[in-house]
Amino acid sequence: MAPTTSGQKTIGAPGTAERLHSGLAANCAVLVKALPGNSGLVYLGNVNGDVSSANGMPLAAGEVVVLDFIGDLSELWLDAAAAGEGAAWLLLSQ
Repeated sequence: MAPTTSGQKTIGAPGTAERLHSGLAANCAVLVKALPGNSGLVYLGNVNGDVSSANGMPLAAGEVVVLDFIGDLSELWLDAAAAGEGAAWLLLSQ
């Protein structure tokens, strides 16, 4: 089976940050895109479960950020303004 190189994360409860993915080494750049159907902002950060509108990078629907990242995707956290909203991610090389 090929390793996972992309995925999506949606938030179950706004105000409760969740890991972007668990247990996947990403020794490469990571593209994160807010899902196009989001009605509000999502927040991305690496503050160990404490990502919010106060300290996360806000992304509106369809906005993209590319991180030159070396580590594990579990180090990236996501929160959303509304339940069921989230972001897609893609490893750009592995």
